[in-house]
Amino acid sequence: MLTFRNTSKSTIQKEMNLNLMLPRVLEDLTRHMRPTPSLSSLLIIALLSACGGGGGGSTETSVIAIPPSPPAFESPHPDTWETKSASEAGFDEDALDSAFEYAVTDGFYTQAVLLIKDGKLVRERYRGITDAEAAGLASISSLPEGQNASYWQDLYGDRDAASTVTSWSTAKSFTSVLIGMAIEQGLIQSASQSASDFIDEWEADDRASITIQQLLDMRSGLVPKCSNFETAVVGECGDYPSASSGGDILYATDQISGCIDREFAVPGTVYPWVSPQGDGAYEAGQFYYSNCDTQVLGEIIFRATGQDPGLFAQQNLFEPLNIEADWWRDDVETGQANGNYLTYCCLDSTARDFAKFGYMLLLGGIETSEGKSYASYVSTILGQDETYRNQFWAYCDSEPFSASPDCENVLVMTIGFDGQYILIDQKNDIVLVRTSLYEPILNFSDERKMRLNPLLLSESNWLASLPMAMLGPRSEFGILRFYLAVADALQRDS
Repeated sequence: MLTFRNTSKSTIQKEMNLNLMLPRVLEDLTRHMRPTPSLSSLLIIALLSACGGGGGGSTETSVIAIPPSPPAFESPHPDTWETKSASEAGFDEDALDSAFEYAVTDGFYTQAVLLIKDGKLVRERYRGITDAEAAGLASISSLPEGQNASYWQDLYGDRDAASTVTSWSTAKSFTSVLIGMAIEQGLIQSASQSASDFIDEWEADDRASITIQQLLDMRSGLVPKCSNFETAVVGECGDYPSASSGGDILYATDQISGCIDREFAVPGTVYPWVSPQGDGAYEAGQFYYSNCDTQVLGEIIFRATGQDPGLFAQQNLFEPLNIEADWWRDDVETGQANGNYLTYCCLDSTARDFAKFGYMLLLGGIETSEGKSYASYVSTILGQDETYRNQFWAYCDSEPFSASPDCENVLVMTIGFDGQYILIDQKNDIVLVRTSLYEPILNFSDERKMRLNPLLLSESNWLASLPMAMLGPRSEFGILRFYLAVADALQRDS
């Protein structure tokens, strides 16, 4: 539509003549034009459209709608946790306070405890060692310097959200997820694949029947291995306490070779490690908690991916979840990467970052702009209905607390020595983290390479968690008691 404003008569006449001539010009052009429109024809058509030439006399200008750009992907995996008050998250404030007061009870040696609800940080508490805890350790310590309370106070003083915590066997669950990642990436066929496809030391004998799944479930059937600080050599466990804790391979300089060099236990044979009395007969197919089984999984990751477990974890797990972590190695100069990663234990991070791992599981995998990764393996973990499977523990949220298909809400968790926990409650969209007081002892070197002599901590590198790793009494903290108190606080306000 032509518009006239402050124009002369001659200008108006020229524009009217142009408007009348355009249909004839268009007819002449279309008679001789090629099938592909030229730039000039497109310009004329555009001019006609602007003048209202094809709209049956309509004076409205046609507008092409441009679809809005899709929103930029926002990862649900936080770099820094957003917070929400207890009342906003549906908790009774006083009841939740009571639950957290229980968690930091004097004598529990708690360093960190936190609650994630619906992806938000609702409550966290941090503390250093109490005067009573320091005095108690000083009264029983066999370390000359440890017989003074100030030693413990200096070592385990103030703690906050940035303070380092350690995993102990919680790292086993991280290793499990790395196996699941290698499976999804096609580097491992499946969990039912023979472990000897990677641990070729087993391919020529009956150990070729061991599957990766059996290692994940700690049902490999191989004898448990232990070491002692005097010889630093891995051998068959000689007693039940050492074997039942997974096998004390932590004193060994090389913590992988002895785990590979194991034989099947013979069913019906009496072994000193089977029962507390030392006279139990081994039963084939039974669950036997084994650090070596998990350490071999780390070697499978190394051989399947071509990357040491630490690097594979950094690229595929830690970076996508915004986790900063240091994974300890054994004290050899060769191995996977100037030492073998201790995939059965010993991952140092922060409590907030451990919560990110739990939240990833709660979400059902790692979410990216392309979709959700590793969902199948994570769903297997979250769907377990037995106490131990895939390097994770599971308990019912009500008595008798044993996980089973009859339980309406199975709590999946990681459990580490000295009370390191990540608990996932799918029904209530909750992640709980609890860790004990911790200080990495790096007296032998600045690297996190384990080298322990309990009588010479001044020459050792060691994970000095409290209380038992420093020869203290067992903590009476109960993760299920803490969880039930938190869940009860949620129910009161609902």
